Amino acid sequence: MVSDQLLLVFKLLLLALLYLFFFRVVRAVWQEVRAMPASATGATPLGRRKAQRNEAEISAPHFAVLEPIELVGRIYPLLEETSIGRAAGCQITLDDTYSSQIHARVFFRDGNWQIEDMGSTNGTWLNRHKVTAPTVLKAGDVVQIGNTVMELQ
Repeated sequence: MVSDQLLLVFKLLLLALLYLFFFRVVRAVWQEVRAMPASATGATPLGRRKAQRNEAEISAPHFAVLEPIELVGRIYPLLEETSIGRAAGCQITLDDTYSSQIHARVFFRDGNWQIEDMGSTNGTWLNRHKVTAPTVLKAGDVVQIGNTVMELQ
């Protein structure tokens, strides 16, 4: 027979798991809603990036999409720190089911661009090698996140 104290502990653990589940759902919804005003006005983050891009930005370090075919030629300028993933809050938002919400980040440190995987499910690949720690990027390097392949230019 199970004691009353053990049942109380199980109830509290179940309640804690329930609150954790609701917290994760609310957090995911909040990330999606946070970007809503831009898309509600018809100006998607990608559309704003395209409209704001000029020759100086294109000559600055950026990712050019190589795959999938429907995105070939799309340019993503790099900021001092750029997050990549499916979440609306990422600077580079990928519509790729194999990428995580916040999949990777690219940042400028010690005079070099570096890429770091943010604990993604499917990993971040640099020149066909899995990124396991912050790794230096150079022009011509190919980064794969899910089915999206980009080249640093």
